[in-house]
Amino acid sequence: MNRFGAVMAVLLGFATAGAAAADQVARGSYLIRAAGCIGCHTDVKSGGAPLAGGRGLKTPFGIFYSPNITPHSETGIGEWSEQDFLDALRHGRRPDGSNYFPVFPYPSYTAMRAEDARAIKAYLFAQTPVARPNKAHDVAAPFSWRWTISLWKWLFFAPGPWQDQAGRDGQWNRGAYLVHALAHCGECHTARNFMGAMQPAGFLAGTVDGPDGELVPNITPDLETGIGDWNEADIVQLLRDGTKPDYDDVQGSMAEAIRDGLGHLNGQDLNAIANYLRTVPAIVHRVESRAKK
Repeated sequence: MNRFGAVMAVLLGFATAGAAAADQVARGSYLIRAAGCIGCHTDVKSGGAPLAGGRGLKTPFGIFYSPNITPHSETGIGEWSEQDFLDALRHGRRPDGSNYFPVFPYPSYTAMRAEDARAIKAYLFAQTPVARPNKAHDVAAPFSWRWTISLWKWLFFAPGPWQDQAGRDGQWNRGAYLVHALAHCGECHTARNFMGAMQPAGFLAGTVDGPDGELVPNITPDLETGIGDWNEADIVQLLRDGTKPDYDDVQGSMAEAIRDGLGHLNGQDLNAIANYLRTVPAIVHRVESRAKK
């Protein structure tokens, strides 16, 4: 190869690498919507910058504030390695080795595929760094003690990537992956025990103790208390713009989840979610009537 050819090969290599990096960032831009990161990590009420943290989440244990996940080297995640990022999402572990509180939905994110996590990191590191120190949680002891989360994990946390179910088609498995891992629907739509762990027997059946104390509806296909009389088009419509079959619209955290996340998903993924939700076990659980007792 002559000198000109060698130079062209190097330039072509750089161009190919640059295109691959751009594709990774674009993919991460889509996945971060599916994962709901923007809504949780942006303090909209106070005019905070996107992804710079400070959003408060009221829980039965106190108020937790989301951290800055912009690539700022001091107040954000700019110094994180790829392994640091994977450890946070899949093991609930901070770079210093201590635990994250499970208000960060790593019990669901643990099922996220590594390639999706890497794409999200690529997107985050392509954003503008924002210097915003993290706000301390307003949580009383013993719930503010990070070391106690090691026991919580031993009792309730099962790490591991998502495994597609044999015998199910690609659409069903994609919907299951989105619901369980990326979109982490169970984190809001499932009741929790006294230690704040999701109750598997009530998966997606709703709760009166949702984010900020909101009622969260039953989205299993039970005919009386869930969405059993909804068809897949009804579910897709709600996920796309928040409109229910009766033409009412969603409010609160679900409206936010649609505005900043689910509403940006493509039709294929929305249909996959709808297809999967129609197949989960129907659970009789009338959330509204419980709240009135």
